[in-house]
Amino acid sequence: MNLIVLWLRSALFNALFFTFTVLALLLSLPLLAIPTTVIALWVARTWARGVFFLLRRVVGLRWELRGSREALRPGVLVASKHQSAWDTIVFFLLLDRPTYVMKQELMRIPIYGWISRRQGHIAVDRKAGAAAIRRLLRAAKAAFEAGHAIVIFPQGTRTAPGTVAPYQPGIVGLYSALGVPVVPVALNSGLFWGRRSFIKRPGTIVIEVLPEIPPGRERTAFLGELEEQIEIATARLEAEARAQFSSPTNRAIMTPTTGSAPGSDR
Repeated sequence: MNLIVLWLRSALFNALFFTFTVLALLLSLPLLAIPTTVIALWVARTWARGVFFLLRRVVGLRWELRGSREALRPGVLVASKHQSAWDTIVFFLLLDRPTYVMKQELMRIPIYGWISRRQGHIAVDRKAGAAAIRRLLRAAKAAFEAGHAIVIFPQGTRTAPGTVAPYQPGIVGLYSALGVPVVPVALNSGLFWGRRSFIKRPGTIVIEVLPEIPPGRERTAFLGELEEQIEIATARLEAEARAQFSSPTNRAIMTPTTGSAPGSDR
């Protein structure tokens, strides 16, 4: 694709995305008066569909789900690779009642943070140590009792494709204390919507649901199995995406900036 066209499409998408998001937040303000998460989650799901529509129509970016969608059920921990803002959107479409574990700083953003709390998401203060883990456990138990599935990004932050970052203790604490299955998820979204990247690239993001890890594993063995599953599958998905682009021009377009089946579209 011509680099100028790529830039123009990205500029149009970014403008529409931020405008649509601000309007959605403003229109959601009345929901703060309603003491239920159901309507708030419906609004989030509607917003997610709108974002993916813009990606498909403006950028030419689609997505494909592999593996068992049925594994993404209430009462499980979904441990997902995190490469892009895209990852924080897709689970609104894959789960009926998702609860995201997110950093506390996001909850302090006016309107967005208020609505996130109403949707039932869990804020974690990463500087609070053991106290943060205890609060996370209490909130996670309440989410499960309400029929939610919990989405956690076990590395704690976005990682660029091909980079290595440690898996944080929060996922181990949840797994050990709650005694629930963990569903690992791999993806290659960072090749198309990179961290802090203005450019959004056309193609197909693949998100893959991996074999479930049952409860009861020893802590070190669990973390090793989780990391191995996610990292191996992510490397494979990244390689598949890169292999689609054989010409030097396409390879340049697909190289993400660091620092930051079509039928699956909803």
